[in-house]
Amino acid sequence: METFETKAPGPTRVAMRHPFMDSLNYSILARPLMFCLTLCLLIGLVTSTPGFGQDPTGKPYVEFTARASSIDPRTKAYPEIDFFLEKDGKPADMQHACRPSKAGSKGKLSKGKLVVWLMGHSPELFHFLADEGFHVLRVHYANGWFNRFGKEPPPEDRTTLGKIRLEAATGEDFSDLVAIDKPDGVQERVRQFLLWLGENDPQGGWGQFLQESIDGKSSKSNAQVDWQRVIVSGASHGATTSARFALHQRVDRVVMFCGPRDQYEVWQGLDSATPKERFFGFSHVLDTGWSGDHYCRSWELLGLQAFGPIVNVDQQQAPYSNTRRLISDADVGQDEKRAHSCVTPGKAAIRKSDGKYLHESVWRYLFTHPVESVGQPTPNDPDCQRELRPK
Repeated sequence: METFETKAPGPTRVAMRHPFMDSLNYSILARPLMFCLTLCLLIGLVTSTPGFGQDPTGKPYVEFTARASSIDPRTKAYPEIDFFLEKDGKPADMQHACRPSKAGSKGKLSKGKLVVWLMGHSPELFHFLADEGFHVLRVHYANGWFNRFGKEPPPEDRTTLGKIRLEAATGEDFSDLVAIDKPDGVQERVRQFLLWLGENDPQGGWGQFLQESIDGKSSKSNAQVDWQRVIVSGASHGATTSARFALHQRVDRVVMFCGPRDQYEVWQGLDSATPKERFFGFSHVLDTGWSGDHYCRSWELLGLQAFGPIVNVDQQQAPYSNTRRLISDADVGQDEKRAHSCVTPGKAAIRKSDGKYLHESVWRYLFTHPVESVGQPTPNDPDCQRELRPK
């Protein structure tokens, strides 16, 4: 089955063409048949990409792509921290959103929660979350700074990277090393994208994640993100920023794949606006962030040992002792890079012999396990080295 994209404003529209249509005899009977087939195929709103067993004709997802600079003309590039709106003549500020359609989501249309993903676009992740009834979006925000400041030797201030992360997330002045304006932080990018989605997808329910501003004005331009209905998630760099942001801003939940890192810093132990039982982490034991004690120390600084032991998901079934700290030792061929990315829904994720994802139940646990169900407190791991700074 061949697919082709038709250019149209708003959501991406995809139609499908079957090879037999090229050879149709335009007889009196064939003309009406082809017209009906073409009309039915062209009215589809979204790519009918099958995911997690979905029927490819069921159109289970409604998906959107838009440039941040088109949504909000205030956005700008920051070449000094390797952050661009265009690169090599191509747009670099594409943003993505996905929601379940009435035809899909396994009957779980809208959980009333939004997942904000702080990493590269992953169709597999977006489709899994839509199957589970979530709205999900990814914003392009000023995160290129890590290549400039995330290298060794570590700075003397043990919250340096945490301050930069918080400025990148909020667009507010927390760091002397960067100057990121509000339109280029996560918070405002999410707000602007939700407003755009509400206008371009009025039946999509995006407005449920916005609330009237505190000044009482009811215009759309003053609406603010209802962060207590938002799950913030990311992988690696994105997982670390998700955790830092959630310490500052109360959110519904934090899901951290292969993170957090910032192994020389101590901001992970700061007071948190988001209750700590709402933080969930998942990593592979061959990931250098695990073997180097980056994850175990961050998890303990966050206080996650109060909610259960470290559980190997390949040796125990859900609900994994109701813990917040999950690991895998699944076979990745001793590949450290794959170990880093295999825990996240995507191309590197591990599949079973029947083609299904090995960790699908783990992902569902991370995003949907009741936060009030917690495991038994455990002591700190004596084998986890907390002080990683060179002496």
